[in-house]
Amino acid sequence: MPKDSWQRYTLTIIILLLLILTTGYFSLTSGAFEMTVRNVVETLLRINEDPKYDLVIFDFRLPRILIAGLVGLGLGIAGAVIQGITRNGLADSGVLGINAGAGTAIVLFMFFFQGQIANAGFFSLMIMPIFGLCGGLLAAFLIFIFSWQNGRIDTGRLILTGIAISSGFGALSLYLSLKMNSSDFEMATVWLSGSIYDANWQYVLSVVPWLLILIPLLYRKAHLLDLFQLEESSIKSLGVSVEKEKVLLLLGSIGIVSACVAVSGSIAFVGLLSPHIARRLVGVHHRRVIPVCGGIGMLLVLLSDYIGKTIFQPLELPVGIVLSIIGVPYFLYLLSKAKA
Repeated sequence: MPKDSWQRYTLTIIILLLLILTTGYFSLTSGAFEMTVRNVVETLLRINEDPKYDLVIFDFRLPRILIAGLVGLGLGIAGAVIQGITRNGLADSGVLGINAGAGTAIVLFMFFFQGQIANAGFFSLMIMPIFGLCGGLLAAFLIFIFSWQNGRIDTGRLILTGIAISSGFGALSLYLSLKMNSSDFEMATVWLSGSIYDANWQYVLSVVPWLLILIPLLYRKAHLLDLFQLEESSIKSLGVSVEKEKVLLLLGSIGIVSACVAVSGSIAFVGLLSPHIARRLVGVHHRRVIPVCGGIGMLLVLLSDYIGKTIFQPLELPVGIVLSIIGVPYFLYLLSKAKA
């Protein structure tokens, strides 16, 4: 890596970390219950323990901040990998239908256990993310079946199949939610719009193993994403098993997306926006793009959650809606550039 590129990459990472920490601080101290820096530091370091600060920080705000950061990290990296495989700047997990599959599975759970979710214990809290994961993997399985042609994954069919499956799952989710009682319907609507207001330590523990295992594996194969930007015949001449590597990379991305959506609902546009911003900042090489995408994803979700819970007080806007407000204009801009 040239010296100037390394310096730019390092500076970008440092700035992202500072922005993430700043946003996390404001998210930790702001809300209906205001706290000072001193209150937070003393509570975290157990210097001057206070039950009310313990409750606000450890039971409500800290798990929410961690979930926002982890989900943003996972969705940003998965978006970079998906766009690298498909060579399509408009592709992300939402377009491929993974979000819709996970969301439908959650709605299905709510439909069959109506009225029992409010009093959920530890086991029940863990069942919902597992349902979401199964739904995401089912969507991925269907995508693989219909996009496999002549012994290979057709990237064009992959996008079209994903859009069709996403629409189908979306229609099923709407049908099931309309059959629910009013309280569960409201919960399902919030979940599908993308929300982390109900974050807890069980959700943090359920998503961390997936990220710890899959992100390093994807990063190790970052050089292949650079090769996938070449013609397929050129890649094969280098001795790369193209279809096998694409399947492994897609499975890794799907695992990350499914685990994230399972604990946060259907948060769109993170995987779409992050790679574009990252490439503008550090270039096209995926060994630099992937970490920066993760940082940008964390910042986007943290910032959107902070805006959603503070700007509209006493009401709270789900993070998915805030991201959609930001993402839709940018998506239209990218679409207009693609047509041009």
